[in-house]
Order: sequence, then C-alpha cells, then structure tokens
Amino acid sequence: MGTGRTSARSAVFAPLDPHSRAETVVRRLSDAITFGLLADAEQLPSEADLAAQFGVSRVTVREALVALRHQNLLETRRGRGGGSFVRAPADSALRARLSELSLPSLRDSTDHYVAIAGAAARLAALRAGADDVKRIEEEATGPLHRVERAFHLEVAAAAQSARLAREEVRFGAELGTLLWSPVIQPGGTTGDPRAEHRAITSAIAAGDGDLARRLTEEHIEKAVERLVNLHLTLVEP
Repeated sequence: MGTGRTSARSAVFAPLDPHSRAETVVRRLSDAITFGLLADAEQLPSEADLAAQFGVSRVTVREALVALRHQNLLETRRGRGGGSFVRAPADSALRARLSELSLPSLRDSTDHYVAIAGAAARLAALRAGADDVKRIEEEATGPLHRVERAFHLEVAAAAQSARLAREEVRFGAELGTLLWSPVIQPGGTTGDPRAEHRAITSAIAAGDGDLARRLTEEHIEKAVERLVNLHLTLVEP
C-alpha cells in the first residue's frame, strides 16, 4: 500500500468530535467504503480497535456496525478469521442519498466546500514539501471516484492546517460521497478531472498558491454542476 493511500486512510480513523455519535462513525466508514479507501472484502479492525481510534465507546461502534450491515456495506463472518468485512455499495444507494437533500442545501454545502478546498490548495502550495507533493501525486491512479476523495484529503493534509483537514473530513462525511460519486460521470464540456489534478499538483509543487486555489475551485465547481444536474434529473419535478 502506498504512503499516499495510507495517509488518506488515516483520516478515516481519526478521533471524532466529542459530541459525535454512531451516525458519524457510520457516515465516515460508509464514505471510506464508497471511495475505496476501504476495499471490497477488506476486514475492519476489531470493535475495540475502532473504539480506540475513533475515541468512542465500543457500544457506539457496535451500533454503527449494525447500521452499516443494514445498509449492506458490511457483512459479519463468524468463527476463526471472522469479523466485519466491507461490501462495495451499489449505485442505487448513492442515488437514494441524493434524493434526501434539497437543492438549496446542496448548493449551500458545496459552496462552502469550494471555499475550504481552495484555501487548502493555496496553503498547500505555500507549505508543502517534496514528500507532500509526492503523496498527492500517488493518488493519481485508480477509479476516478476513489482518486478524487484521496487526492483532496492529501491536499488538505499538505496544507498543514489541522482545522482545514478536519473540514475536509467533515465535508466528506456530509456530502463528499455524492460529489465524487461514480454515478456522476464527467463528460462533454466538463473537462478532464485527472488532467485538472495534475495541474493543481503542479501549481502546488511550484509554490503558486493563487493558481492552486483557482484551479481547485474550478475543478470542484465542475463536479458541483454535474451533481446539481443529477439532482434536477432525479429529484426535482
């Protein structure tokens, strides 16, 4: 496993806010499963280990795992070698989740994320070292919907701002699965997301904060446009 993917995965198991409950564990793990940070058929850590990593009780973890099983994102195996194992989700689950959101709330959340991700990219350009850039570049391969989430997590980590990193993780828990969903395929005039990643990474490596921010904002706004169009198609009359 590459260092970039390891770094991105570490955000999955970062301690939760003290006021968080099982639903936050559910959302964080479900997004990690959807993005492939937790692979299909991969075994999760034990309940005790998850509780320690998230900073919650085992009862909270157990409640979250039950909810994930009900969503068909986990399966439990008994006996030797047993435990909780990841099940990759179907596209229909993502479409159902989108239908739960109103268009105004969707636009409000994504506008906030554009500002957060742009600021993170600008700071990454000012603060990232060669190792940080290398970790960002390592997220360039694999299915696009998985690459997107890991790429932006690495950029936020390279910004060296704990608050921005937490905001990136929080957004991922709130809406990131939809924004980078495999249901929403780029095409037409929306550009090439992988080429946009390379351009953002180059700006960060060159220390050009204004360019890195602008390219990141444009990149995310294209994804927002695709998501809004899908919402209009599936949800709005």
